[in-house]
Amino acid sequence: MFGLGPTELIVILLILLLLFGANKVPELMRSLGSGVKEFKAGVEEAKRDAEESTTVADAGESKS
Repeated sequence: MFGLGPTELIVILLILLLLFGANKVPELMRSLGSGVKEFKAGVEEAKRDAEESTTVADAGESKS
């Protein structure tokens, strides 16, 4: 995962705890997770659109 080992992840989590406090970290992680989920959905949609436009373009060329 991004070339980070367990020690680096623990340090990052400790810094997050210090910056945001124990009550805010779960909310922050939920927001981050939903953002990643939306990003992945957008990437998949872009891939589908690209494949669809390529398929439509190929079909148009074969008719000509």
